[in-house]
Amino acid sequence: MHGEHRYDLLVVGSANADLVIGVERRPRAGETVLGSDLATHPGGKGANQAVAAARLGARTALLARVGDDAHGRLLLDAQRAAGVEVGGVLVGGAPTGVALITVDPSGDNSIVVSPGANARLSPEDVRASAGLLAAARVVSLQLEIPLDTVAETVRAVGPETRVVLNPSPPAPLPDDVLAACDPLVVNEHEARYLLDGHPAGAGDDPGAWAAALLERGPRSVVVTLGAAGALLADGDGPAVHVPGIEVAAVDTTGAGDAFTAALAWRLGVGDGLEAAVRLATRVAAAAVTRAGAQESYPAAGEALPGGARQEP
Repeated sequence: MHGEHRYDLLVVGSANADLVIGVERRPRAGETVLGSDLATHPGGKGANQAVAAARLGARTALLARVGDDAHGRLLLDAQRAAGVEVGGVLVGGAPTGVALITVDPSGDNSIVVSPGANARLSPEDVRASAGLLAAARVVSLQLEIPLDTVAETVRAVGPETRVVLNPSPPAPLPDDVLAACDPLVVNEHEARYLLDGHPAGAGDDPGAWAAALLERGPRSVVVTLGAAGALLADGDGPAVHVPGIEVAAVDTTGAGDAFTAALAWRLGVGDGLEAAVRLATRVAAAAVTRAGAQESYPAAGEALPGGARQEP
């Protein structure tokens, strides 16, 4: 399946230092609550996806930008330790991005991101990385980098390269970006945002969301449903629901990134969309049983919830 492609997956996206505090409950407006000791972890949606895929056995590269600072060095060390190719990670231009994360006892989180160097990853950086783009079977994108950079990436990939996009945090997407998505991966919040003003957008049926999103132009759509699993649609038949795996959740931070990374990797090595979603659901379930984002991701050959063991 690899052909002339050097990488199963190229992730183009963000790299942040995650500053995490556990709280009994998240504060309301104007309220102060006490939390746990501060913990600093490597994160960012792009960096998370790259680590998750590499740990599963994918040949993975990352195109991102970090600051020339301690947080940037932390992020690069984490990528190298996971086996990610970091030749595409650019250094300098601004401080490394930071995510401020609170996690409550149920494992739910709230996140505020200061983009920092992520906001300086430019279309020019993408054009200068043409060789990296050409070497990947799948390119995975998120929206913690400038939308112009995402759009340039989509325009720069070759016809044999598959594009996976998770529009998080959600933003209006150009038609050519939507048309390249195969799949567009959204949670409920992101689906509702993209369907604002559409009749199906006000409903509660994920199947209706998927159908309405397909009308916007993507080649396929995956709607993640948290503990309820995921729903996939490609327009060739009815949407397919993949049930969730019941686990004791500890921390949901980075679980969506684990899902998207596993999905993109399996598509890159030739799996169909449903098979890739089923594996991704198990990988995400494993991730929520452990604290942290990158630290929670399962390794190749590790037993996964639902009775699956994934070999690279």
